[in-house]
Amino acid sequence: MKGYIHCYTGNGKGKTTASLGLALRNAGHKRKVLIIQFMKGNIEYGELNGVKMLSPYVVLKQFGRADFVSKENPEPIDIDFAKKGLQEASKQISSGKWDVVVLDEINVALDFKLIDLNEVLSIIKNKPESLELVLTGRYAPKEIIETADLVTEMKEIKHYYHNNVNGRKGIEY
Repeated sequence: MKGYIHCYTGNGKGKTTASLGLALRNAGHKRKVLIIQFMKGNIEYGELNGVKMLSPYVVLKQFGRADFVSKENPEPIDIDFAKKGLQEASKQISSGKWDVVVLDEINVALDFKLIDLNEVLSIIKNKPESLELVLTGRYAPKEIIETADLVTEMKEIKHYYHNNVNGRKGIEY
């Protein structure tokens, strides 16, 4: 089966959630899924526990800290985490071990200049033919959008966050 390239982007809620839904669907077919999360770590996201329940079909690896990353002045540790995440993504994608690989928040890591766009494009170009590859996050660069076979933009129309509602367990994290 031919694998395609998905890009879930935009300023609306649901990009990571959509990729997790795809992971859940594939686990139901006993297909192997790897999720690599960029710029996320050490926060008790509900998906971490949920993914454990989908083992051995779904594996999630985080490359980031719980702290806020400054777009204007990222700390060296944030750049290091993102580069390690990209190295792991490249290694795992080329391994042929996975049916689906999700690179969660990679578009944000690109926008923050934590990783190099040409490296990401090279990984995409050299992916195994049968691998389904998903890239998520706001600010997808035009080169990713042009390369992808499927692009979905999540558009915020209204969000309760603007009424001072904080992220809620099980809903936003």
